Amino acid sequence: MTTYILCIIAIALVFDYINGFHDAANSIATVVSTRVLSPRTAVLWAAVFNFIAFALFEPTVARNIAKGVEPGFITPNVILGSLLGAIVWNLLTWWWGLPSSSSHALMGGFAGAAVKSAGRLSVLDATVFGKTAAFILVSPLLGAIIGFSLMHAIRLLARGWTPGKVSSRFRRLQLLSAAAYSLGHGGNDAQKTMGIITALLISAGLQGGGHDPKPMLWVVLVCHAAMALGTLSGGWRIVKTMGMKITKLKPVGGFAAETAGAATLFSATALGIPVSTTHTITGAIVGVGGASGRLSTVRWGVAGRIVWAWIFTIPASAILSATIYTIARLLSGEP
Repeated sequence: MTTYILCIIAIALVFDYINGFHDAANSIATVVSTRVLSPRTAVLWAAVFNFIAFALFEPTVARNIAKGVEPGFITPNVILGSLLGAIVWNLLTWWWGLPSSSSHALMGGFAGAAVKSAGRLSVLDATVFGKTAAFILVSPLLGAIIGFSLMHAIRLLARGWTPGKVSSRFRRLQLLSAAAYSLGHGGNDAQKTMGIITALLISAGLQGGGHDPKPMLWVVLVCHAAMALGTLSGGWRIVKTMGMKITKLKPVGGFAAETAGAATLFSATALGIPVSTTHTITGAIVGVGGASGRLSTVRWGVAGRIVWAWIFTIPASAILSATIYTIARLLSGEP
């Protein structure tokens, strides 16, 4: 394995680490904002379940990403451009406190570098990228619908309970919902980096390709470990936006939002679709806020800023990645 390939794998793991702390907010925002767990305990709780997700999910998302671009146009420089473009965008949005999608930053970066390399859009697998684009709308909508419905069901079930009883029971249940959401986060998000590393190894002749490329075990383990370590680092700027600025949550609302988000992520991972944990939990929080009695409980100005970040993520990361790929190709002398 050449030094250049090893360096790119290291950068991929840096992306995974950044993905972890950038998206830690998605896993812990609700459980922190409802004061069920302290921030430090919450990130430890999330990190553990981020890591053990490797034992529960088939790498369907990783396989799809690995075959998302025509093999002849996947080069080390394309992978490098994809990763660095996504990293730059993630760091910018983290600094601005915007919960943008690490998943879409990586997919946008992969698309931008590959299209720049091939000079045509048809180099992209229309099914893989089409489903990813569609779920920009589907995942938050599904999260909102499940969150709204679940919150209504809980209100009916808990009718007649005292506020103290509701709070006490759902504070305990929120530990389970936060764990489930963190499992879904690790199961879907870590697989994106697995897919990128697998594509790199295939392009370098270090792994067999085939119709349905599967990540090697060491790739699976290091990707989950990098994400878990990133989650341990937290991301308090985004936690404040997700857990405190969109709508005010109580433990019962936190449980409903996390459960709705987890259900959406589990479904998408089973279908092999890379989705945004950010979009998913935002939709679920908005759905729960709407079910609380009035849609006015949702702070639509904050939600609007988040939506604009979603819109710009794929084109911005694609442009950044295409630019970085061009520079890398010139520096390396690639024709």
